[in-house]
Parts: sequence; C-alpha cells; structure tokens
Amino acid sequence: MDGAAGSGRHRALIGDSDTELVDGTVAFVCAGLDAGEPVVVACSDRTTQLLQHALSDRPQVTWVPWSDVYGNGPAAAITAVRRLGERHRVAASAVVRVVLEPMPGSDHDTWREWQRYDAVLDHQLAEAHRTGDDPLMVLCLCDTRRLPAPLVDAARATHPVLQVDGQEQVNPDHVDPAEYLASVPVPPEPLEATEPLVHADSVRDLRGLRRDLATRAADARLPTGSEPALEDFLLAVDEMTTNALRHGRPPVDLRLWAGDDRLVCTVTDHGAGLQDPFIGYGPAHGDDLSLGGMGLWLARQLCDHVDITEAGDGVQVRLTTVLR
Repeated sequence: MDGAAGSGRHRALIGDSDTELVDGTVAFVCAGLDAGEPVVVACSDRTTQLLQHALSDRPQVTWVPWSDVYGNGPAAAITAVRRLGERHRVAASAVVRVVLEPMPGSDHDTWREWQRYDAVLDHQLAEAHRTGDDPLMVLCLCDTRRLPAPLVDAARATHPVLQVDGQEQVNPDHVDPAEYLASVPVPPEPLEATEPLVHADSVRDLRGLRRDLATRAADARLPTGSEPALEDFLLAVDEMTTNALRHGRPPVDLRLWAGDDRLVCTVTDHGAGLQDPFIGYGPAHGDDLSLGGMGLWLARQLCDHVDITEAGDGVQVRLTTVLR
C-alpha cells in the first residue's frame, strides 16, 4: 500500500447490500484477529446484529454501543474514536482495528458536521501514521441505501482507501482533507436577517457582556426544557468571545439571536483568522484540560454547529444550537 494512502489506516466500505457490507467487514475483522490485533465494532443496532451473526465464532471482537462513539454528535466523535484506540490497545499489538458506522440521520442541516467529521478523522489518522503514533486502523461502513447522496459522496472523498471484495484499494477520488474542509459550504442563517436579541460592538468588558447575554436570553421565550442547552450555548459564546479578545484583533463584535427552534451567535474580529483548518477538533494540549487551549474544542462539543468564515477583513465564528 502506497504510504500516501495512509497504509490503509482510514478506509471505507461503500455498499448497497447486506451481503456486500457484511462480507467486506468480516474480511477486515478476521484479518485483524488472525494477526493478533484487537477489533472493536461500533455500528447501528441493525448492522451490529448482522455482524454478530456472521462473526459468532469470533468471540474476541469487542462490541461497543453506537451511542458511545456518536451519541454526543460528530465533533465529539473525533475524540471518542481516538480514545477507543487508547482503551483497547494491547502491548502485543501495534494496531487496534475499529469498525465504525456514522449514521447522520435525515436532517440535512446536520450533514455538514458529519462531512467535517470524515475529513478531520482522515487528517488525524494520516498524521498519527506519519508521526509513528498510529494505533488505529479504521473501517467506515457506508450503506448507500440508508445514507443521503451528499454523505455517500463525502465518504468517497474522505477515505484514501476503499475496502472492495475483502481487499484494500487506493481510492482515486480521495481529496486532501484540508481542501475538502474548505469545500464544505456554509449555508446562510435566516435569523441573521432579523433584529438580534443582543447587539454588541467593540466588546471589551466580558463580565458585563456575560450578564447582558444571560439576562436577554432568560427574557426570551424559549421552548420549555431548553435551559440546559441555553447554558451550554452561553458557555460556548463566552469561550469564543474570550478567544477573539485574546487572539484576534479588535474590534470584536457580537450578535445573538433566539428563534423558535434555535440559538445563533456570531463573534467577529479583525485578525488573520484560524490558519489551521483542523484546530478545535481536540484540546490543544491533549486530555489535560487544565493546560487551557480548549475554547474552540469546547464550543464544538457544546453546539450543534460551529462555522468559521471570512468576514470582510477579519473572521467570523457562528455558533448554532438547535432547541429540540
């Protein structure tokens, strides 16, 4: 396998039948078990049942609930996948094989975060291989009967290797992860065309802004039971405003909207922006959060969408939380 393809560390099995998906996965799993590699599977209930039947004579496989990886959304799944490798790695093996099945659902507004997830995971696995710290070999299942076409296309673009007839093949349609991230469109937010609930220019006093945000948000007529989501959202807003003040260039401007079904906030500064497209998909200093550098990572965990775009001579971070 060509090293440019990541030595098969990130591969997709794209199929349209149970037989194709199961047979390809069994080949991947058995190759790992025969080589003494731990194998972990985190798939939907339906797929898990099919695989457990096919692998009933392979008790070494570890079955992990889908929600353990994807229950907190695609951004959090990046960290969850990495921790699977750390948790199940054994001294006798340099590799942990992981079978994953991202299932984004039918709400197209969530799809761009799943597209980003695929590209970021692709980048992280390639970087780990490049630095020699690569315990993971990941097979992502893509059932074309259950996934919308844009996400099937995303799978084709974000996996350097395909699993075809039980064998790995270099994927000619693979796109560089940074280029792919830049290509994911950011749709307009209709609330931005309305009067904001909070309108703050040239922010300097964070303490006063925090009080104003909390007061205005509390006065808004939000759906019953949305208080926890509101608290998470305001924490993310605080983190992004603090980041802009510390690392951006003034003035820092903030707008916040509260709609019937969502909260939206934009934080704009006039700095050079975020040069690393993969920043914020993991704490800057690893799992020791006491070292700081986790503002954008935390915002990605707390909000449904974090969109970073150019804004005139600066950069804008747009946070969105859907009120369910």
